Amino acid sequence: MFTSKFTANYLAKVLLQPLRQKLESLKIENCRLARLLCKIIPASCPFEREIKLCDRTLISIPPLCKLNPFYEQLIELRFKALSYLADECGEDITVYC
Repeated sequence: MFTSKFTANYLAKVLLQPLRQKLESLKIENCRLARLLCKIIPASCPFEREIKLCDRTLISIPPLCKLNPFYEQLIELRFKALSYLADECGEDITVYC
């Protein structure tokens, strides 16, 4: 399917690395943007589920967010937004936790 030049590792470096660096270098300097980021980036993995019947766990679905190539950068971005709201804007951030 892929030639040796276009391996998954090569594609990850060429395509994903610039996007990761862009996310990491983003600076939060706007309260509205910080609030928006805190609302749209979940605090925990939204895919982790336990399906129960009569207090017995039938199926446990593990969190799959670690498979997302941008997971670390998104969590870091959310943390930057929370820090900005708490430190610079003086807002109570417990509503986002």
